[in-house]
Amino acid sequence: MGDCPLCDVPGETVLWQDTFCRVILADEADYPGFLRVIVNAHVKEMSDLPATDQDNLMRVVFAAEAVLRKVMQPDKINLASLGNVVPHVHWHVIPRYEDDPHFPNPVWGARLRDTPHGTSANLLERLAATLSQQLARAPEKE
Repeated sequence: MGDCPLCDVPGETVLWQDTFCRVILADEADYPGFLRVIVNAHVKEMSDLPATDQDNLMRVVFAAEAVLRKVMQPDKINLASLGNVVPHVHWHVIPRYEDDPHFPNPVWGARLRDTPHGTSANLLERLAATLSQQLARAPEKE
C-alpha cells in the first residue's frame, strides 16, 4: 500500500526483523528506547491475522518489553496498539520513567517536564543485541 507510512520506511532504524515483522526504534527524541513492533504486511486489525501470526506478533512484543526492562530498567513499560492515524497493525513499546516529560500521563498526553530521561551512548547496539538473543530462543511449550 503506497500511502502507508509503516509499509516502506526508508532509513528507519531496524533493531530486529524476520519475514513477518520488525522491531524499530521510533524517532521520539523525548523517549530513548521507544520501540515499534510492525507487521511487515499491510494488515488493519489484529483479528485480521491468523491465530499463529497473532501469537508470533505478541511473542515479539513481549520480547521487546523484556529487552527494554533488562537494558534500560524503566519504572514502567507502556504497551499500545492504536492504529487510529495509521491503520496498519503495530505495537508501541515504551519505556517510562518517573522523570520523563509526560509521566504519569501517556506519552501523547499533557507534557509536565521539559527534560527527557537520560540514556547510555550505546543504547541502540545493546537493544539490538539483546533483542536478537531474546528472539533466537525457541518459544516455550505449554
